[in-house]
Amino acid sequence: MAELLSDEEIAGRLDGSEWTREGDEIVREWKFDDFAAALAFVNRVGEAAEEANHHPDILLHGWNKVRMALTNHSAGGLTAADFEMAAKFDRLG
Repeated sequence: MAELLSDEEIAGRLDGSEWTREGDEIVREWKFDDFAAALAFVNRVGEAAEEANHHPDILLHGWNKVRMALTNHSAGGLTAADFEMAAKFDRLG
């Protein structure tokens, strides 16, 4: 099982990031030019998540916004894998 990060480690990894902490999750929202661009991003994220077997909660809302939340359910909180996936999703946006 993956090792949970401490509050200090989480804060350090979030410093300078567009992700924020909400309880045992890190969350971020993206805004796109239109619905098609938002949906294309969700599909890219889905492919990357499936490949890594680490799946975020994804909400496509409004007509051009995507909200994503990451946590490690099996570990019961945030691990390095969550931040690795967050960085991967940042590159896809």
